[in-house]
Amino acid sequence: MLSKYEIFETNKMIEESNLDVRTITMGISLMDCADGSLEKFNGKIYEKITRSAERLVKTGDEIARQFGVPIVNKRISVTPVSIAAAGCEAESFLSVAKTLDKAAKTVGVNFIGGYSALVHKGSTRGDVTLVRGIPEALSETDRVCSSVNLASSRAGINMNAVRKMGEIIKDMAERTKEQGSIACAKFVVFCNAVEDNPFMAGAFHGVGEREAVINVGVSGPGVVKRALESARGADFETLCEIIKRTAFKITRVGQLVAQEAARRLGVPFGIIDLSLAPTPAIGDSIAEIFQEMGLEHAGAPGTTAALAILNDNVKKGGIMASSYVGGLSGAFIPVSEDRGMIEAAQKGALTLEKLEALTCVCSVGLDMVAIPGDTPAETISGIIADEMAIGMVNNKTTAVRIIPAAGKNVGDTVEFGGLLGSAPVMPVNRFACGDFIRRGGRIPPPVHSFKN
Repeated sequence: MLSKYEIFETNKMIEESNLDVRTITMGISLMDCADGSLEKFNGKIYEKITRSAERLVKTGDEIARQFGVPIVNKRISVTPVSIAAAGCEAESFLSVAKTLDKAAKTVGVNFIGGYSALVHKGSTRGDVTLVRGIPEALSETDRVCSSVNLASSRAGINMNAVRKMGEIIKDMAERTKEQGSIACAKFVVFCNAVEDNPFMAGAFHGVGEREAVINVGVSGPGVVKRALESARGADFETLCEIIKRTAFKITRVGQLVAQEAARRLGVPFGIIDLSLAPTPAIGDSIAEIFQEMGLEHAGAPGTTAALAILNDNVKKGGIMASSYVGGLSGAFIPVSEDRGMIEAAQKGALTLEKLEALTCVCSVGLDMVAIPGDTPAETISGIIADEMAIGMVNNKTTAVRIIPAAGKNVGDTVEFGGLLGSAPVMPVNRFACGDFIRRGGRIPPPVHSFKN
């Protein structure tokens, strides 16, 4: 339990620095719902999700009121649908997406993740069925999130799937163009996807997980920024120590909430994901941490070093506060969800190429980046391929959540609202990569993949 001193510090972080528990995510296995009949499968997953998560939202709200800790989202992740529904005789899994959406609305969660496929080494029949239906599924549902793992350090990169993703993203953007191409914001592609990620759009309940589990994602970039204000002019060793101590305190809050939620719901505690996930609110920005470190704007020379410092020391502090730190723990750099990143992009300090460089040291990758709506599908696939290569070679998770905003050009802004914020449309390298993407096949893994 937290000591009185820790409680005092926690209250101060909540009141002054936007500390929150970003999400309580219940992971639910759908493996025992398998059925050859799609109709029966849908019935089983609806019943299991609504039964398992019946008290999730209410419990989260009660904990928030009792402990005074804001809990922003309550979410559900499920077994990747391409696996759970593989035995169904069906040409489309659209009805499954709609069932997931209905279940999410019934229990009141913000999002449900797991309309997903793992195709880093190739595709099964279930994978193909799910992937080709992603545009329709995400444009006809409200709370369903989807992800596809395209690569891993052990298997290499499935370039056939990479090519397909560019086409799918363009299709989704066009289908939801009247809503700012919002479907693209609910879809992410991965290299080295993790099984216990509580954050959307990439959350799914891995096949190595328990029947059900509670994972908690804690944020707090505002807390880190406020702590660093006391270290202006200090050397890097001092800077790192402050970030570590602050991350420890933030993780302790998540540990308390996670254990209490698990106890009340009768579901095992899984992991704490300590990810400094920004919001559009003033003072809750990763880019403002960079400025506090001494950079004029995110994207200035030194930004990659600053992010490396932040990401590493957040993890070092977090793992001392909980035995089960997992997920994607580190620092997120979504453009649309961070007021400082938006400003940096608008001023030209932050470019797509610089964002790609930053992904070598951050928690994930290119996140919530808006690009011109006329960007070719093959160019999007090329951007994805680059990110997959960074993850594969560096043995880390990387991802792409990109929005080719239909009808928008460089300099325009796409409005999403809520935590998703707004995204300035960023320029993209206009030189073609079509011949490269059309080669197809699989890029073999790097030599260091042979670790056995």
